Amino acid sequence: MLFPKLSSKSILAPMAGVNDVAFRLLCKEYGCGMTFTEMISSPALARGNGATIKMIDTVDEERPFGIQLFGQHTESILAAALFVEEKFKPDVIDFNMGCPARQIIQQGSGAALLLRKSRIQEIVSACTGKLNTPFTVKIRSGVDSKHIVAVEVAKICEAAGAAAITVHPRTVPQAYSGKADWDIIKQVKQAVEIPVIGNGDVYSPTQAQKMLDETGCDYVMIGRAAMKSPLVFQQMNDYLRKKHYNPLDDDIRRKMIKKYLFMADKHGVSFFRVKLHCQHFTTGMKGSTVMRDKISGAKDVDELKSIIF
Repeated sequence: MLFPKLSSKSILAPMAGVNDVAFRLLCKEYGCGMTFTEMISSPALARGNGATIKMIDTVDEERPFGIQLFGQHTESILAAALFVEEKFKPDVIDFNMGCPARQIIQQGSGAALLLRKSRIQEIVSACTGKLNTPFTVKIRSGVDSKHIVAVEVAKICEAAGAAAITVHPRTVPQAYSGKADWDIIKQVKQAVEIPVIGNGDVYSPTQAQKMLDETGCDYVMIGRAAMKSPLVFQQMNDYLRKKHYNPLDDDIRRKMIKKYLFMADKHGVSFFRVKLHCQHFTTGMKGSTVMRDKISGAKDVDELKSIIF
């Protein structure tokens, strides 16, 4: 199955504890080409765990959207992928082989799989052989600086039928620190024919353009910059088209927050998650440090609004 053609070069990264439906819809409204759910446990889905199933809060208005899975056992990964294909009908099912979190690595999942090349081939082949949905993979540079395996893993995934590959060019020990080595993305792009999605150290529209130019990647995946402002997608699209984008001011940020609060109320997003997003969204606003402290103590949405507006 081919990777869908997107209306924008930008993709929202699958961020755990961040990507609720209202946040994804807001990113979509501001021009994000495709959204992803947060990372979902394949073993839990395969067991029919109710709490895990509820984490997949997708709606048709955000299409095209992807659901990202993690795990290590081929049987449960395939079972989970078939389940989400039938129940949620995503445009893409992504498999995570890049997460550096200790609890994920200790399970043998995420980036722990990068050195298990036969298992990678087995997982991707099993899923692409049974699914009617494009199956994609997200990877890191390698498990450490002595084992940079991104190109080799990308070739394995392509040969096994993957529709696209996302590359975060940091090693596991780096996690999200240090500098992302975009040359790894370039090497992967030159090694495969399927679309390559670059991820890492893109915090502005100019950096997105630079990544596209320097690596030749097909799309740019944005995470932490979107947490602070989903407007980054609109700015990126403007810059890629016109080489110009409008800077943010406090009024624009407040309008964005109002949209998020409306969507969060409509879709029943938890107040805890709403506060978390509002703390991120107010970054850079006048008096934001004091504002974020007050937001953390807010008891309800009305109090939240009185603090921000």
